[in-house]
Amino acid sequence: MVAEDAILGFLQSQDEIADSHEFAAGLGIDHTELENVIKRLNGFEIIDAQDFKKDNYLLTEEGKLYAVEGSPEVNFFLAVPPEGISLANLKITLDPKVFSIGSSWSKKNNWIEIAKGSVTRKVDAVEDKVKDLLKGIEDGKFVDGNDVAELLKRKLIVKQTWKGYKLRKGPKYVSKRKKAATDLTREHLQKGDWKDLEFKEYNLNAQGQPIQIGYLQPLLEAWQEAMVREEIQNIFLQMGFEEMPTNNFVESSFWNFDALFQPQQHPARDSHDTFFLKAPATTRDLPEDYVERVKRVHEVGGYGSKGYGYDWKRDEADKNLLRTHTTAVSTRMLYMLAQKKPFTPKRYYSIDRVFRNEAVDRTHLAEFHQIEGLICDHGLTLGDLIGVLEDFFARLGMTKLRFKPAYNPYTEPSMEIFSYHDGLNKWVEIGNSGMFRPEMLLPMGLPEDVNVIAWGLSLERPTMILYGIDNIRDLFGPKVDFNVIKNGPICRLGLQ
Repeated sequence: MVAEDAILGFLQSQDEIADSHEFAAGLGIDHTELENVIKRLNGFEIIDAQDFKKDNYLLTEEGKLYAVEGSPEVNFFLAVPPEGISLANLKITLDPKVFSIGSSWSKKNNWIEIAKGSVTRKVDAVEDKVKDLLKGIEDGKFVDGNDVAELLKRKLIVKQTWKGYKLRKGPKYVSKRKKAATDLTREHLQKGDWKDLEFKEYNLNAQGQPIQIGYLQPLLEAWQEAMVREEIQNIFLQMGFEEMPTNNFVESSFWNFDALFQPQQHPARDSHDTFFLKAPATTRDLPEDYVERVKRVHEVGGYGSKGYGYDWKRDEADKNLLRTHTTAVSTRMLYMLAQKKPFTPKRYYSIDRVFRNEAVDRTHLAEFHQIEGLICDHGLTLGDLIGVLEDFFARLGMTKLRFKPAYNPYTEPSMEIFSYHDGLNKWVEIGNSGMFRPEMLLPMGLPEDVNVIAWGLSLERPTMILYGIDNIRDLFGPKVDFNVIKNGPICRLGLQ
């Protein structure tokens, strides 16, 4: 009640409290505590509280150091004697940070001249304006906007915006508030003091707390009354594709890399790109005759290829990992298809998670979803691949596509796929594609005239483009912004 009595007592003799922060400091209490009292009194109309925002600037740790010891440029200048000094000797004398920053700013301020390895003064004396400005900010003095901008740029101060209140008497002002009772209790009735109590009014029209309901995550939200993932599945099914089983998050390096004709020294296998397992570290279940054919094509080639000409290691192929792409699933499916005679053309797809040890930024996560599609048939060409991709994305409502030649160890020719992102105002890579190489397909046992066109796409990237989301961490992962989910549309309507 101390803060409340102080406010009411002050307003009894004064017209207003101009700044609640200054008033809180005068009382020796935290502003948050005073703010709670202000809101309560304002609600009872005992006072009228008008809020305002005010910018304040605080010194960073570096700024505090300069306010005490002086700026690096002045310290650098003072270390230069009138007769000059060699740059090497000056570097030994000064702290490395003072030398680096001070030399740059001293030269910029035209205080010194550096020539032929020596430093000389160009002026007799300098004023430490930076130190004075920092001390002024620390003491609450006015600082010119241009000076503030320069200090912010040098990261010597940080801007802090806080809300304060200007207080006046309200229509129901009293110098001493009588605390209203909220309940009529048994004790009040027994004592009879209920007759003297002032009861708090009940607002029967007040709304209750909003009901917390569930929200659809954008990756599961509806596009034209169907969920994103379901819509993509429907598109594949409409185009005659069968879904591949993707329940193996853990794969062997053989299916993930070797069977794809990706050399064992390829940088993608490095631990910087791949999560390898410690337990179980290796696999024991591989088709040995097929492994031998894969080893041979890696080492000496075959099927019109020279191979890579290195000693292929079985230990490397046996390593278990978190799959880096669902193309590992495609490899298994094509191998199984090759074992069935006679050959039957197939269209396969999958949508599931993959894992890569990448640096997390606005368009990359270490865990994401990949859309995998492939067509295995006689006489397929690159033109067929482009046509299928354009058809697929057109059904998703994405017509701004570009294709760029690329390199993949297991496809030739290969293409990167780009789509225009209106939110980022640039073309964003959304996937990779190509025709599987004979070195990959023929060791499986597929007929020589059978080709495979394939593509791997991100599920998150098309969703970001269609929803105008410019940061993948707002869509998927541990840092999802729930406001994005709450405010997201229930469905997206478009023209077919």
